[in-house]
Amino acid sequence: MSAKSSGPAVPSDGPAVDEAVRTLLLLMPRLVGRAKRLPIPPALGGLDLAPRHLALLAHLEYDGPTGVNELAARLELAPTTVSLMVSELSRPGVLQRTADPADRRRRIIAIAPAYAAPITEWLSGSASAWQSVMRDLAPAERATVITALHAYETALEQAGDPRDPRPNA
Repeated sequence: MSAKSSGPAVPSDGPAVDEAVRTLLLLMPRLVGRAKRLPIPPALGGLDLAPRHLALLAHLEYDGPTGVNELAARLELAPTTVSLMVSELSRPGVLQRTADPADRRRRIIAIAPAYAAPITEWLSGSASAWQSVMRDLAPAERATVITALHAYETALEQAGDPRDPRPNA
């Protein structure tokens, strides 16, 4: 990999599978912990924001205003779940719903202007870190990172939660 790293050296042909798993098992909690410690801007501090809200806000920030169904598809969640999240963020005025001019029955969800700058500020910590990393990778290496993270998410989903009594589907 061509990325600059402050972590341990990795052989040019890569680590063995068991060593890679060990390294990632030790690294992932630190990554999540550091991401959770990114400061929340004061304008958002009084809100009870969870990671699910961050993902929703990131989609609206980067992809622009959209309908609930499109947002649900991007988040890979049921439209009713996204509608509830939108309601949670609409009550304090973080999000606004407006009628779609092409179809007055459809509502377009957008970040309210008063919250646009604080949300951009909040997302910029993670975005800046990813830009720094991705900038130093070749396009094929960036694709490998993204593919690996998607595959890991899928594998976790297939493994299921051992505390969940429902069978894995």
